[in-house]
Amino acid sequence: MRIILIYNPMRLFLLAVGDRKGNVTTAELALQQQVSSLYTDHHGWLRGLLRRKLGNAFDAADLAHDVYLHLMKTGRVPPAGESRRHLTRIANGMVIDLYRRRQIEAAYLEVLAQVPEALAPSEEERALVLEALAEIDAVLHRLPSKARQALLLCKLDGMSYRDIAAELQVSVSSVEKYIAAGLLACYQALHGQDA
Repeated sequence: MRIILIYNPMRLFLLAVGDRKGNVTTAELALQQQVSSLYTDHHGWLRGLLRRKLGNAFDAADLAHDVYLHLMKTGRVPPAGESRRHLTRIANGMVIDLYRRRQIEAAYLEVLAQVPEALAPSEEERALVLEALAEIDAVLHRLPSKARQALLLCKLDGMSYRDIAAELQVSVSSVEKYIAAGLLACYQALHGQDA
């Protein structure tokens, strides 16, 4: 399936969903109509909500658009009575992700400021590193808190399993399981879910 979005900020966006030949199934057409209707009914409200949260109309417009992209990718459109609550939940997650990405970017740029200019990476390399860091952060934040802490204490701080167990007030075998779960999540993110 492919998704083509033609976005016009002044009006409705047009969706074309189908296979590579442009064939559209009945289910895909129904999804297109549901999202189009949801967009028409709630886009202005959602953009206003995001503008208040972010204090920036440009980021609000981008995230509002991303919310509808998310709906198209997942294929899950809420019932009419739950539309705004569902859109708000998706938007709140995206706002958190945006702030998290900005924190990562600021930390990375702070480290780069200390690198001699001759050794500084190109803009393309910076973008690739930031994208990788954001993906790693997303993987880590999907882990349970203790698994994330155990993995970071082990890999970043070089702590032993015994020291991590004492820090987290759990058994060494729990630390082993936490780190294994964290490494598996990273491996799956790198090589795909089936790896």
